[in-house]
Amino acid sequence: MKQLLLWLRIIRPQTLFASLCPVVVGLLVAHHQMGRVEALTATLTVLCALSLQILSNLINDYYDYKRGTDKQGRVGFKRALAEGAVTEKEMRTACYITLCITLLVGLMLCYIGGWVILIIGITAILFAWLYTATSYSLSYLGIADGFVFLYYGVIATWGTVWLQYQAEGLTPLMGHSTPIYAGAVCRLISMCVLAINNIRDIEDDRLVGKRTIPVRVGKPVALALFGVIVILMPLFAYLAFGWSWAMAVIIPVGFLYYKVLKAQGAQYNLCLLMAGIVNLIFVFLVYLSI
Repeated sequence: MKQLLLWLRIIRPQTLFASLCPVVVGLLVAHHQMGRVEALTATLTVLCALSLQILSNLINDYYDYKRGTDKQGRVGFKRALAEGAVTEKEMRTACYITLCITLLVGLMLCYIGGWVILIIGITAILFAWLYTATSYSLSYLGIADGFVFLYYGVIATWGTVWLQYQAEGLTPLMGHSTPIYAGAVCRLISMCVLAINNIRDIEDDRLVGKRTIPVRVGKPVALALFGVIVILMPLFAYLAFGWSWAMAVIIPVGFLYYKVLKAQGAQYNLCLLMAGIVNLIFVFLVYLSI
């Protein structure tokens, strides 16, 4: 039981809303458009999204530890490898197992969704690797935000709708923009998660040469950019669903922004948890809007 709880902490369950919510939003949109959802495809899509997120988290933990970014006693959530709770070999094994699960589920989705899903899957795994694992990692160059916006939002939601249409043998509504704009809101919320994490770690990242956006532009500008993200959310919600409950996302995310402006040190960790709750709230608002 102790080992189970340890690995549950390692996969960072508080981050999994970032991959789960855009898929659920996609399923809601698909149900609204088609009148139904194909259960097996929906289940496989959720499993694939979660396994990709877990794989990314594990790779991130391993290589941040190797680079010296994650250290014992860090302000953020504790990392098992840095704290000595697991060995490097155990973490590598976990990465390989998760990769195999991801590939297995992904291949089943490719069978359903065709070459479009194959391309999305290959590039998503490549992104998970490039995020931290190379000498020119996206997170260390400060350019990961755009990839997060695409893969943990727009592509995830649109791809979910595509799979549902393919599973039912129907022609997808290629020109329909609802899943794109709805996914954009989910990803803006996840960009908030990334921004909070990077603002919290700005000094530590600067010391190890991790050139995130807050490191490049400074904390005041990073907080201003955070505000821009907040303002864009109700706009994309309107583009997706018109004047609807979805636009009310500005209320919880506005409160989150207020808490981030006031946060110091470990208080940012609570803000990260709040960002996950904002994602869940948006899913509920989408349910009310369609």
